[in-house]
Amino acid sequence: MPTHIPAVVFVGGGPRTAGVLERMAANRPELFGGQLNIHVIEPHIPGSGRIWRYDQDPGLLLNSTAADITMFTDASVACEGPASRGPSLAEWAAAVVDGSITDVPDFPRPLREQLRSLTGATFPTRQLQSQYLEWFFRRAARSLDRSVTVHRTTAVAVSRAIEEPSPADSTEGAGKHLVELANGRTLQADVVVTALGHTDARPDATSAAWAGFAERHGGYHAAPSYTTDVDYSPIAPGQDVIVSGMGLAFVDLLVILMEGRGGRFVELPDGGLKYLASGREPRLWAGSRRGVPYHSKISAALRGEAPGPLRFLTAAAVDALLERSGELDFRRDLWPLIAKEAGYGYYRELLTGSPALAAMGWDEFAARYSDLHWYSPAREELVAAAVPDAALHLDLERLDRPFTGRRFAGHQDVQDAVVDYIEHDLALRDSPDHPETLALFLALLHVYMEVGRLVPPERLNARSQQVVHGWWHGFFSFVDSGPPPHRLRQMLALHRAGLLQFLGPDVEVAADESTGLFRASSPRSDMSVAAAALIEARLPSPTVARSLNPVLESLHRTGLGAEQQLLTADGIHSTGKLLISSRHELVGAEGTPQPTLFGIGPGTSGWGAGAFARPDTNAAPFRENDALARTILTAAHGLAVRESATLSTAPAAVGKN
Repeated sequence: MPTHIPAVVFVGGGPRTAGVLERMAANRPELFGGQLNIHVIEPHIPGSGRIWRYDQDPGLLLNSTAADITMFTDASVACEGPASRGPSLAEWAAAVVDGSITDVPDFPRPLREQLRSLTGATFPTRQLQSQYLEWFFRRAARSLDRSVTVHRTTAVAVSRAIEEPSPADSTEGAGKHLVELANGRTLQADVVVTALGHTDARPDATSAAWAGFAERHGGYHAAPSYTTDVDYSPIAPGQDVIVSGMGLAFVDLLVILMEGRGGRFVELPDGGLKYLASGREPRLWAGSRRGVPYHSKISAALRGEAPGPLRFLTAAAVDALLERSGELDFRRDLWPLIAKEAGYGYYRELLTGSPALAAMGWDEFAARYSDLHWYSPAREELVAAAVPDAALHLDLERLDRPFTGRRFAGHQDVQDAVVDYIEHDLALRDSPDHPETLALFLALLHVYMEVGRLVPPERLNARSQQVVHGWWHGFFSFVDSGPPPHRLRQMLALHRAGLLQFLGPDVEVAADESTGLFRASSPRSDMSVAAAALIEARLPSPTVARSLNPVLESLHRTGLGAEQQLLTADGIHSTGKLLISSRHELVGAEGTPQPTLFGIGPGTSGWGAGAFARPDTNAAPFRENDALARTILTAAHGLAVRESATLSTAPAAVGKN
């Protein structure tokens, strides 16, 4: 008698799906020994997907070193499933070179050279990372015993099946949901997982107005998008271009519009860089809210005591706050604890790793520090007594907004201020002399990975959920997710070459109908720039309602998915993110979690970030992958038990293997 084989459909086949598949393979012996049909829908090569695909500018790099990238759920990860130790990107590359890993394609010569020269401290190209991710996907798929079918097409809609198939008609494809594909096929699924990564969206009202303005006046406008997918060919050599945004998309933009147009950097005898222009580059005028690029990655190594567990942002501390108020406020309750953790890590390294800079022993400092509120005069007095050099005091507010309260005299004052800032950042972070910057980096990373586990999102007030998805994620990215240090040196070289000018903080862009030009200015100075071209250098904000992804559009239209809505004192605000439950179930328009529809990744309301992480950091994405994999396998087991009971007159005999 035919039996129903549970069907699981993943919409999206990038690294997040690969991670969940690996966790399904690891947890399968415990939770479900039966047969599965797993479908992965991905128009690009599975594993790398769109964002990490090989087919992009070869000059684009990762912002992490090869030693700091893994896809494996190692023993540090606090999850129910078994650990699965595997190679980091650096270890994988070495294994490919020495022949101990052979299941890889015949790489083109540039990649072979990268593999041979790669060290753990190398910032690898995205092209090389694509090969690691694709290898990992193939490995995970093989470990699922040929259960995985890849469909190299796009999913265009997800809907409920009109009728439940009768047990007598059960087949491999029967299921509760229909997933329509662009190639005309329709898959029937018992479980659907949307793992869509970063998706495109229709422009918001402001961007749409700027696009219309540029079209009317023969100008150029690039709305927020993944940088490598934008057509910059209409920008002419020497053309002035206003750039709004100085984050990671801005770094990619510099690669594409400078070296990508034939220029090159040469190293000078003093270690500096000089840019040799091709003559095809535009001139960029860049600004943002902060007015500066993201902080450089760090070259120093820790000298002092090794970091330990969190001491202040703990489960007990969160429980005590909840018992006191019933609802948490990020700024009032959580941020002082986060800041205190950051300070503890920073000063521990400063006092134990560079004791010549300290006037107090670490044990005394730590004992007194532990009893003080971050925002207390006593804490400031303790720091002043322990660290005589005020320049070494940790000021998180100044770190976040370095030009707060500063008024600039004019264009040159802005240029000098931003250049000084970048040079100072490099002196601190690209030097062996300031390991306290690495300690701060690690402390913030530890908190960022833990806050989603320690703090139930539903126990935060609505305003604080906005802060978490907005300011907190942005601050962490600014401090911890910046580019390699040589990218900042390249910015300085481009500035000296006259191809990059700075607009300063709090930049405002307007469209001037009288001239047909965009105009950028800052309330902090009298500086103003007019140009026919405007680039919004950032990824689109998450949005379900305006999404150009057909599956998100389908979920929104049918009510199977909904945007996260937050009720604040100012009214209802949407985060734009796909609303999911704590189990990653999609929450429909009626507000009910749907137990066989799931969402994971940056476009959802979950707190996890990224698809790969540093080894041995109890990374949040790996915890989420494991939990979701176990939920999927448990659902498959339950379905198999029900089907077996229906198809047999004897008691069901499906159990754990």
